[in-house]
Amino acid sequence: MINMKTALRGCVVASTLIAAPFTASAQEFINVLTGGTSGVYYPLGAGLANIYGEQIDGVRTQVQSTKASVENLNLLQDGRGELGFALGDSVAAAWAGDADAGFPQKLDKLRGIAAIYPNYIQIVASGESGITDFAGLADKSLSVGAPASGTELNARAIFGALDMSYDDLGKVEYLPFAESVELIKNRQLDATLQSSGLGVASIRDLASSLPITVVAVPASVAETLGAPYVAATIPAGTYDGQTEDVATVSISNFLVTNEDVSDDIAYAMTKQLFENLDTLAASHQAAKQIDIANAIAGMPIPLHPGAERYYREQGLIK
Repeated sequence: MINMKTALRGCVVASTLIAAPFTASAQEFINVLTGGTSGVYYPLGAGLANIYGEQIDGVRTQVQSTKASVENLNLLQDGRGELGFALGDSVAAAWAGDADAGFPQKLDKLRGIAAIYPNYIQIVASGESGITDFAGLADKSLSVGAPASGTELNARAIFGALDMSYDDLGKVEYLPFAESVELIKNRQLDATLQSSGLGVASIRDLASSLPITVVAVPASVAETLGAPYVAATIPAGTYDGQTEDVATVSISNFLVTNEDVSDDIAYAMTKQLFENLDTLAASHQAAKQIDIANAIAGMPIPLHPGAERYYREQGLIK
């Protein structure tokens, strides 16, 4: 007959073996949805994932390269990511269910984490294209970003504000940043429109390869479109060969999550973002423009309760 103590000991061992996998599967997971690898979202997302992995106990992280804003928001709605980068106008369109912007239905599970840095509309033409101003894009070839991306939505809005359309162009390409630059280098494309943080790798690469012209976006665009578009400047020296300030418009970027992410994880993601900005800036200089004072400014969707808790602690919400 089996000794009762031995039997009980066996039960304890069995229970431990059964419990161990459960603990592992219960580990929190944060998938960070970014953009193309040559943009700003991706290096910042990788930086955030590293910070979260090191600073939040029991968390595993992953960085996913995507087509950026529109795809990220749809993935978050479907529960296929815990944190995503997106442009403010795309977030507003997702919450409204704007089919023309790529959202056939209202994405009602989206929740806000923070307003971060602004995207600048950066239109760059090869020097030999002869393009010197926005009107000069007529009859030229232009890449307006990946289809239905946040960049492409920005491009459509800006052309509309200037009473122009893609029909005025000689050729339209719908390509991510890096591919657009390669076509310009190969003299198969005249210009690229990129909605991104200043100093984006793709334009730095282009400017170091051949003479460029950074094309101004008229100030009237910000007045016509209104929020979230605001007048902005690309400072001289941002790219090789750019000797003067260039007028443009900017749009705030947001970090977005979904309602199924726990309050504790949303709180931790928000807290670690703002408490590690110096570390994040090492991933990309755009992080230097992130300021907690602006964290909830212009938020187009409800805050996640976890993020709201952090902002109450910091006195941003009374």
